Amino acid sequence: MAQTPRYRFAPSPTGYFHVGGARTALYNWILALQNNGVFVLRIEDTDDSRNNPQWTKGILEALAWLGIDSSDSHFEGPIFQSANAALHVAAAEKLFAQGVAYYCDLSTEDIQKRAKDSGKQGYDGHSRDRGLGPGKGRVLRFRVPPGSTIVQDEVRGSVEFDNSTIEDFVLLRGNGSPVFLLANVVDDITQGITHVVRAEEHLPNAPKQQMIWQALGHQPPSWAHVPVLVNEQRKKLSKRRDKVAVEQYREEGILAAAMKNYLMTLGWAPTGDTEIVPFEKITADFKLGSVNHSPAFFDIVKLQSFNADYIRAMPVGEFIRACEPWLTREKAPWQAHDYDAKVFAEIAPLVQTRVQLLQDVPSMVDFLFCDLPIIDADAFTKAFAPEWASLTLIEIREGFTTCEFTPDALKAVVEAVGEKHSLKLGKLQAPLRVAVTGRSVGPPLFEPIALLGRDATLRRIDIALAKKV
Repeated sequence: MAQTPRYRFAPSPTGYFHVGGARTALYNWILALQNNGVFVLRIEDTDDSRNNPQWTKGILEALAWLGIDSSDSHFEGPIFQSANAALHVAAAEKLFAQGVAYYCDLSTEDIQKRAKDSGKQGYDGHSRDRGLGPGKGRVLRFRVPPGSTIVQDEVRGSVEFDNSTIEDFVLLRGNGSPVFLLANVVDDITQGITHVVRAEEHLPNAPKQQMIWQALGHQPPSWAHVPVLVNEQRKKLSKRRDKVAVEQYREEGILAAAMKNYLMTLGWAPTGDTEIVPFEKITADFKLGSVNHSPAFFDIVKLQSFNADYIRAMPVGEFIRACEPWLTREKAPWQAHDYDAKVFAEIAPLVQTRVQLLQDVPSMVDFLFCDLPIIDADAFTKAFAPEWASLTLIEIREGFTTCEFTPDALKAVVEAVGEKHSLKLGKLQAPLRVAVTGRSVGPPLFEPIALLGRDATLRRIDIALAKKV
C-alpha cells in the first residue's frame, strides 16, 4: 500500500508571518490537496530567547486567512518542536553510539586559531579520533564521510555536493541542546514527512540533513527548494528592511484570494493568457517541476493591481461586507453614530471600481459621514488657483439652489456653466470636488453630491468660497 504523502510547513514563531513563508505554505498545501496527502504544521519553537506566543497565534491566523486551517481534513497540527526535545537528544546519542558522531572540546577561539595557523577555513576535524566522551562545554559533531552527496531536488534536479567542502557539523551544542539540523530531521522522521518543500536558502543544509536521515536508518524525503523572494533591488526580502508581513497586507485591505493568487505567480505561472485565475485552477495546474530557479521579485505595485482586479470582480454585496471592518472601526474619520450603512451601500458600486486597497475606502467616502470634509490643502490650492475657479463655483452654487437634486440635474448645471465659460466638465469639476469632498480624486462626483443633499452641499461650497476669499 502506497504511503500517504506528508508535507510539512515549519515556521519559527519569532516575528510577523513572512510573505515568503506564506508562499511556501501554499506550495505545500496545494501539493497535499493534489495528492490527497497531509499538510503538517510544525511550530519550531526551540529558540526560547526569540519565541513569543503572539507570533504563533499570528502564524495560525495568517494561515487560516489564506484558507489553510484545521477545519480541513488535510491539515494536521500545530505540532510544537519543543515537545520533542528528548527525541532529539536520543537521536544524537544513537549517532554517537554508532560512531558517526563524536565529541569535540575545541572552543570557537581554538578553531579560529587552528584555522589561522593552517591557512584553511573552518573546523579541521581535530577531535575526530581523540575518543572524547560527553562533557561540559563539549559539542557533538557529525563525522562527514568522504566522497560526495547527491540531493535529488524536484525543482533543481540533481545537485551534487563535495563532502570535502562540508566540515563536521554540530549536532549538540556545548550545553547539550540540539541544533536546528538535527531537530529538524528527527521531527521529520517522527512525523512521517515524505516531502520537504522549502526556500532555496535551505539548500546548503540538505546534504547535511540527508546524511543524518541515512545515518538514522531512514530514506530521505523528496526535496524541493524553491526560489527566494527579492525586492526591487533584487535583494532577498528582509524583515528589517522590507514590507514582508502578511498581517500588514491584510490590515491594509489586501484580499486573501488576491494574495494567494499573486504569491503563486512568484516563481511559477498558471497556464493560459492571464495570471489572475481562481485558486481551484492553480491547485489543478501547479507542478513543482514548473517552478523557476531564479529569485522572484515581490512587486507590491503588482500585488495591489491584483487586489484591485479581485475587488472589481466581487459582487457588490460581498464588497460592502468586506469593507465593514474599515468603515466601522474606532479609528474611522467620523463618529460612529454618523456612519450610515445604507448611504454607503448607495455609493459602494462607484467606490468599488476605483479602490485598490480596502483601507482606502474610508477616505473616499468620509465626506458623506463627517460634518465637514477633510480638506487636502494642496488639492485646495491647486483647484482654486485658476482665476475662473471661484467665479464658476459661485454660478454652480446658484444652479444647485433651484435644480432637482439628482445626479443628472446636478451634472447639467455644471455642464451649462462650463459651456458659458468654454471649460470642459472634467476641468470645471475640480474646485467643486475639493469644496464638497475635500479631495481632488474620488468616485464619480454627482452621485455622492446627491447623496450628501442640497443643504450640506451648499454649506460646503460657501465655506470653500469664504476660505478662498
